Amino acid sequence: MPLPLDEVARAAVGPGAPLGDLWARVTAQQPAPSVAVVAGTAVAVLVCLAVPTLWRAVRHAVTIVHEASHALVAVLVGRRLSGIRVHADTSGLTVTRGRPTGPGVVAMFAAGYLGPALVGLGAAALLARGYAAGTLWLAVVVLAGVLLMIRNWYGLWAVAATAAVVVPVTLWASPQVQLAAAHVIAWLLLLGALRAVLELAAGRRGRRGARDTSDAGRLAALTHVPAALWVGVFLLVTAGTLALGARWLVAGIGR
Repeated sequence: MPLPLDEVARAAVGPGAPLGDLWARVTAQQPAPSVAVVAGTAVAVLVCLAVPTLWRAVRHAVTIVHEASHALVAVLVGRRLSGIRVHADTSGLTVTRGRPTGPGVVAMFAAGYLGPALVGLGAAALLARGYAAGTLWLAVVVLAGVLLMIRNWYGLWAVAATAAVVVPVTLWASPQVQLAAAHVIAWLLLLGALRAVLELAAGRRGRRGARDTSDAGRLAALTHVPAALWVGVFLLVTAGTLALGARWLVAGIGR
């Protein structure tokens, strides 16, 4: 005789059940981090941003979230998502289909540079409340979603390589290692988002008259608002999220 649906649900998500155990791990609160963890991970990320070779390696993570943000907003505004590409030069491309103009397209292009900063802020909010495991699982979900939509071999390698670092820590590392790893993710997205916008601003210099295919250039064409002003908006948002996220991460020490 088949079990009633409510009994099936309890068997799946109740105490001791696979989904129940997973949910308990995702929502488990870790102890408050020490000053060494918060400051040490921030310094480690700053070193990665300052050393060109290291920045080139870790920038792929920022690009993955950048393209995932384009893709998510595209789907939310009703566009058809065709695929995501991540390239060896750390650039990326999200291909969608739908109306070429309108508020939805503006939101989609604006989401790229803002996405990593906002995800980093969300990670900082989770960490301030002790949810290091939840932060790592959020990263796993983002990687899984992008992996399903990757449409080039290098992008597949980049996402798989990132997942090969994040997934084992999420599944098997000690709470102390998970706590440090989650702080690295938060700092990398918060600081990396700002660095990416600064690179965008620097790359626009000396390109007068050239066709601007950056997100800021496409937004300028769509809205008739100068690309420089869009870059300014990106700078304000990423700097603001960094300041707020850093405050939350530091506040988590005394939680």
